[in-house]
Amino acid sequence: MPKIVGIDLGTTNSVVAVVEGLEPTVITLAEGSRLCPSVVGFSRNGERLVGVLAKRQAVANPDRTVSSVKRKMGLSEYVSVASRDMRPQEISACILRKLKVDAEAYLGEPVNRAVITVPAYFTDSQRQATRDAGNIAGLEVVRILNEPTAAALAYGINAATAHTILVWDLGGGTFDVSILELSDGIYEVRATCGDNNLGGDDWDQAIVDWMADRFQEQNDIDLRKDRMAMQRLKEAAEKAKVELSALANTNINLPFLSVNAEGPVHLDLNLSRSRLEALCSHLLDRLVAPTLTALRDAGMKPADLDQILLVGGSTRMPAVQELVRRMFGRDAFPFTGLDPDEAVARGAAIQAGVLNAEVKGILLLDVTPMSLGIETTGGVVSHIIEKNTTLPTQGKQIFTTGVDGQTVVNIRVYQGESRKADTSKLLGNFQLSGIPRAPKGTAQIEVTFDVDANGIVQVSAIETGTGIQQDITIGANCAIPAEDLERLKREYSA
Repeated sequence: MPKIVGIDLGTTNSVVAVVEGLEPTVITLAEGSRLCPSVVGFSRNGERLVGVLAKRQAVANPDRTVSSVKRKMGLSEYVSVASRDMRPQEISACILRKLKVDAEAYLGEPVNRAVITVPAYFTDSQRQATRDAGNIAGLEVVRILNEPTAAALAYGINAATAHTILVWDLGGGTFDVSILELSDGIYEVRATCGDNNLGGDDWDQAIVDWMADRFQEQNDIDLRKDRMAMQRLKEAAEKAKVELSALANTNINLPFLSVNAEGPVHLDLNLSRSRLEALCSHLLDRLVAPTLTALRDAGMKPADLDQILLVGGSTRMPAVQELVRRMFGRDAFPFTGLDPDEAVARGAAIQAGVLNAEVKGILLLDVTPMSLGIETTGGVVSHIIEKNTTLPTQGKQIFTTGVDGQTVVNIRVYQGESRKADTSKLLGNFQLSGIPRAPKGTAQIEVTFDVDANGIVQVSAIETGTGIQQDITIGANCAIPAEDLERLKREYSA
């Protein structure tokens, strides 16, 4: 049977893995690396570049290069690159296509199916966008898998005893924390929380802002108006952040960064680890609340955990590791037996092996990360499915009309823990029309939420007296139309 690959579609780097001999193997790419930079660019002759080649041209051609597109997945906005407007799904599809081609070269056979991971806190539209990106790349996405859950699979594949673990996943663009119980091949997620706009990119940006401010103070030149200079600052910031995970100080030297009336102007700054930690203390603080929320939702204390698993390259920062030790109070934490850059892809490969009947004896029970409900009278959200409900799941609730003679009901679907519509996230809306005229409170409208194993939501409403029904797949409003999807699949297969 053809292999199903597991793919970690990351903000900074992406990884592809496959099960071989019952063990997950990370595939070495054509360039000799196991990490594919999540960067897409176009050369001046229009050639599409992905990964290392795209990252290499970023400084010289910043307007022809795009990175960190993951945070834009699920949004209706376009990304401008090389004088063309591209959907975020198209850019992600370029990365997935590269991984597919290199996996085929490694395996010596076609690769047409994949398990692709997403942050646990991704919304339904973001999950649908990820599926569309896979389809454009020529992949059937057989499962959308939460990243912390994938990491737990990689950790527990050889675990001999029952474990309760907390997965701390801090990647380039997102942060997730999940608590799981592992026992006899069953991986049960107890709680999950996170922040879709917190990751290593924010540490990089803090360094970029610091460098730009210092340069302006010293030379009276605003580098923020120079796109090429800002790209150089971005690359230097990432390099400095990585170096400060091992060193107490680093020097940032960028010659010929700008020019003034006297000639070329250079940047030469020293950055200490303590200074970086001071610059980014507000980012560290943001890691605390989701962690405490996950513990509270799971009904656990730090002492109830057997292990902490750090995932994502940003967890290599000493300040992040120190925060974990400070929060959980055990010098033995965290577990470092897995490469944080590869753990998620390995877990995705294991799930792919389960779906392909190559790996036996594993049952994965994931959860919905946020509560789901609809708006009712007075702007109040009535939750139909509570957060941390095991997937797949279905929830039903009966509602009625609020006005005499009402023939149309507007169903507005929200996600989040607030009971107020104006502080919850609107996922979509649709109308149920044709309701017979009657006094308010007479009609019986049954609203049903169905959430599949991928976390994708479908909502339906039926007037029980007449059987009139309407439904919506959440995220469909941001999905690529079928005709465009087929055209893009042909374009990106070339």
